[in-house]
Amino acid sequence: MPLYLLQATYTAEGTKGLMKDGGTKRKQAVSQMVEKAGGKLHSFYYALGETDVFSVVEFPDHATALAVSVAVNSVGVVHLRSTVLLLPEEVDAATKKSIPYRPPGA
Repeated sequence: MPLYLLQATYTAEGTKGLMKDGGTKRKQAVSQMVEKAGGKLHSFYYALGETDVFSVVEFPDHATALAVSVAVNSVGVVHLRSTVLLLPEEVDAATKKSIPYRPPGA
């Protein structure tokens, strides 16, 4: 299953919810959501700075990852960004493919 880096930033309203529920309950809620979507939560960390949460998750496919992102972002208390993560073996396979390419002006 594909891996994704999820980066979440709380709005002021989301931060109020975090203060009420605490970090552990939020992690449990995220884990339950991911599992109900057919995925697996690999890691979940709070951070200081522009991004409040970093997590690595596994989903069955990109459509599921997008559905989770749309569901979370539609509520408006968390801004969620998703990045597809590639395994070193996937990079190896990609570097072995020969792709014809003509650069601009050539």
